[in-house]
Amino acid sequence: MELKEKLALIEEVLDVEEGSLTPETMLADVEEWDSIAALSLIVMLDEKFEKTVSGAQIKALESVNDILAYMN
Repeated sequence: MELKEKLALIEEVLDVEEGSLTPETMLADVEEWDSIAALSLIVMLDEKFEKTVSGAQIKALESVNDILAYMN
């Protein structure tokens, strides 16, 4: 899966405008990054990438690039 596709998945989960995120985007700067978005991210990573992510791991995420690291 290409970077563009992964970013599109993250944008969908966070319910932000398409093309608004880059790997350098800090999650603290994304208004939509909240507990619901975090749960949606956990589900997406499990379903699409078969990755199990804990709450502690989600809390440690600081940037979109950190999310992308789990998608590899």
